[in-house]
Amino acid sequence: MKASRLRIPALLALPALSGLLLPPALPSAAAAPSGSRQPARQAAHAAPRAPTNLPPYGLREDVQSYMRSLNEADPSLDLAWLERTVGQARHVPQVTRLIMPPPVGTPKNWQAYRERFIEPRRIEAGVAFWAEHAAALAAAEQRWGVPAELVVGIIGVETFYGRITGGFRVLDALATLAFDFPSGRSDRSGFFRDELTALLQLAHRQNLDLQALRGSYAGAIGWGQFMPSSWTRYGVDFDGDGEVALQRSAVDSIGSVAHFLAAHGWQAGLVTHLSVKPPADGTALATLLAPDIRPTFSASQMQALGAVLERAPAGDGRLALVQLHNGTAAPSYVAGTENFWVVTRYNWSAYYAMAVIELGRAIAAQRLLEAPSPAPTPSTVPTTATAAPAPAGSTSAAR
Repeated sequence: MKASRLRIPALLALPALSGLLLPPALPSAAAAPSGSRQPARQAAHAAPRAPTNLPPYGLREDVQSYMRSLNEADPSLDLAWLERTVGQARHVPQVTRLIMPPPVGTPKNWQAYRERFIEPRRIEAGVAFWAEHAAALAAAEQRWGVPAELVVGIIGVETFYGRITGGFRVLDALATLAFDFPSGRSDRSGFFRDELTALLQLAHRQNLDLQALRGSYAGAIGWGQFMPSSWTRYGVDFDGDGEVALQRSAVDSIGSVAHFLAAHGWQAGLVTHLSVKPPADGTALATLLAPDIRPTFSASQMQALGAVLERAPAGDGRLALVQLHNGTAAPSYVAGTENFWVVTRYNWSAYYAMAVIELGRAIAAQRLLEAPSPAPTPSTVPTTATAAPAPAGSTSAAR
C-alpha cells in the first residue's frame, strides 16, 4: 500500500488497502532483531486496548445521518438493523495512533525489512501451508495464471499463514477511522466510511457476526487481509461450500488472492523483476526514478540512460527502476516489470512486493530440498546386496 507503512493513494495503497491490507511498516535502520515473533507494527494486529468510555457511535448525530443515508440508498439495509448494528461500534484510540505514518526522517531499510519475513520459522510455516493446500494452490494457478509461490508469499507476509489475522473488532476499527480519522495526515475518512458501508452490506448479505469479526487496525480481514470492499469485489468461494469465508477459509483466501492479482493485470509467464545496475550519472538516475514503481520505460530506454539489465525482457513490456533503501548503506535496485506493479496493487510498496516475492521463492526452494527422492529405477538399483541365486533348474523368471 505504501512505501512506508501507509503511503496512500488508492489505498490498495490504502486502495492498496484496496485489497486489503496494510503491510508491516518499513523498519528503520535500527530494526528489531531478525526472527522477532511479530514483524514491525504487526503488534497492530494484536489485541487492542479497551475502548474509552466515549458515547457509542449510534448516538451521534453524524452517524445517525450516515445510517439514514445508507438506508435510503439501499433499502435492503433496514434502518432498525443498522441502528442496532452500528450502535454496537465503539471508538478505539489505538486505531487512530496506528494509522499515523512513521516519524518524518525515519530511514527505510530493505535488508532489515527482508529479514523479518525471509526467516526460518516463516519459511517452515509456508512449506507446511503449501503441503496442506497444494491442490487449491495448483487449481488457482491453473485458473488465474498466478504462481502458487506468489500466493503463498502474500499470505505468509500478511498473516503468517493465519497466525496473525488481527485482534481488533472490524466494526470498531472502521467506525473509528470513518468518523474520527486523526488529523496530521491526509484525510482518508471517506475511504473508511465506504469500507464501513461495504462491511455492513457484507454482514447483512452473509449474516456475519460483527460482534465477533476481528481484523487489523485498518479493518482488513482474514488470511489475505482483504478490506470489505475487496472481499465483495474479489472474494471467491474456492472451497465450494456456498459462501465466501475469508475470515476462516484458507482455500477461499487462496482463490481470492489469485483472483485479485489476475483482476489487476497479472500476466502468466512474465517475471516480476530483473537484476539491474543503475546508471552512474545522477541526472539519468533521477529520470529513471521519477515515475517511482510504475512501469514506464522500455528496456532500450533504460539502457540508453545507462542502466545495465541482466537481460532484455521478452516482449515490449514496460519497466520501472525500483530503489530499495538500506539505511545508511547503499541502496539496492531491481527493474520491476508490469507483474511487479501488479503485486504492489495488493500493497503499494516495493519493499512489500519484494518481501512477498522472495518469501515465496524461499519456500519453493525449501520444498524442493524436502521433496522425497524418487524411487530408484531398475538401472539405478544398488548392486551391493543381490538376491540369492535361484535353485538350479528353476523355471521362475527374475522379478
